[in-house]
Amino acid sequence: MNALSIDIEVNEAHLRQQFEDCSDIVFRSFKLSDGAMLLLVYLDGLTHVQSVEDNILRPLLFNGLPQGEKPVPSLAERMKREWLPLANVQTVDSSDALVQHILRGSLGLLVNGEAAALIAQIPGFEERSIQEPKKEATLRGSKEGFVENLRTNTSLLRRRIIHEDLKMESFTIGSYTQTEVVLAYVKGLADENVLSEVRKKLGQIDMKGIIDSAYLEEWLEGSSYSIFSQIQNTERPDIVAASLLEGKVTLIANGSPFALILPITFWSGLQSADDYFERFVFVILTRAVRYAMTFISFALPAIYVALSTFHPEMVPANLMISIATARENSPFPTVIEVFIMMFIFDALQEAGVHLPNQLGPVGSIIGALVIGQAAVEAGIISTPIIIVISLTGIAAFTIPRYSATMPFRLTRYMILFITGFLGFVGFAYGIIFLLIHLVMLESFGTPFFRPVAPFDGRRIKDIFIRYPFWIKNGRNKKGGQQ
Repeated sequence: MNALSIDIEVNEAHLRQQFEDCSDIVFRSFKLSDGAMLLLVYLDGLTHVQSVEDNILRPLLFNGLPQGEKPVPSLAERMKREWLPLANVQTVDSSDALVQHILRGSLGLLVNGEAAALIAQIPGFEERSIQEPKKEATLRGSKEGFVENLRTNTSLLRRRIIHEDLKMESFTIGSYTQTEVVLAYVKGLADENVLSEVRKKLGQIDMKGIIDSAYLEEWLEGSSYSIFSQIQNTERPDIVAASLLEGKVTLIANGSPFALILPITFWSGLQSADDYFERFVFVILTRAVRYAMTFISFALPAIYVALSTFHPEMVPANLMISIATARENSPFPTVIEVFIMMFIFDALQEAGVHLPNQLGPVGSIIGALVIGQAAVEAGIISTPIIIVISLTGIAAFTIPRYSATMPFRLTRYMILFITGFLGFVGFAYGIIFLLIHLVMLESFGTPFFRPVAPFDGRRIKDIFIRYPFWIKNGRNKKGGQQ
């Protein structure tokens, strides 16, 4: 660690060498009326220049260094007496620390004759305003979403949980990006074993940079090769606040609007924020529909192939005759047809994601209509296949979180592949292997398929049926224990 020199010219030469070819670093040196030499160093674009000129440059040029009622020996003490209300002010005595503060947007002020620099946080960079999350829109509830500024995101949590037990530990990760990551939890509710494991893994991360919280997600997961994510990401501060009150922990990375929640279970990805904002009697129906459609989203193509190819006797005769008639001129086996249409559907969905917002839905709808109609008229694909794949796609859209649909899209292909060889026997093998994987998976010590396996009757009441809050918390409506 290089200590600052009392010679301001030496310090300036060293800083200019450190910031060589950095055109956005501003050096402003000037001499006061009392002969004191000062140097201001800041990063243009991250520091509020107008505030620097109005609150620091003008007072110094016209009034000189503040002295107070008694002589003060150091620059830090003299400056803090006058500018402490302006910003978070501190001092550093090493050039390395000074460089890091400047790169984070702080103003560095050095005075000739003192081996210390004053650091003032005067942020002036542009940031996105708080808006409703587009990926997790709800019919009812908060319309606020996280942004890319870390302190804005932590303040959104502080506004919802007004208690001193809400803790926020800070970590700096990334040798180049020096990204600040906050570990948030409610003391007394969060599992200490989970906290210890998260702290340990955060300390072991060795990367050049953390650009988004997704980088952390891959480092922290215990089973990185599983298709199911063991960490939930969300843009909604109300979901994070509710998770913290359930004893979970959250990671928020500077520069990312997505917070990470852990530990989670399989059922976390199938639950929507609206489940807790609407009346519980309606949620019972919507959850039943959602769970049924989730099964359809990965199982229906395989079931269709098994019934039409291996077990036609299980289909009503009139329906089987209609399917056979529709497939009479089809040149491909049923399983190949399904594979082709599934691939085309996923390609259209991916194209819709990356097209501009105005063109995405239009391109996907027109592409599906044109390709589907043309394939049927050309005799390449049969009509029942179009119906099956369309229903499968609609079923996938009922899953509340886009990231939660990805494992089911991949599972759809795997189960279809084995079913194409073995029929319903293969389908049964695929479902069994999937359940075995889910039962063996853990998220930071929490069984991923909990509370179904291992069975937990106390927690299962909020998985399939959304009980009222006064029942869920073990109290009756008059406030007494049940």
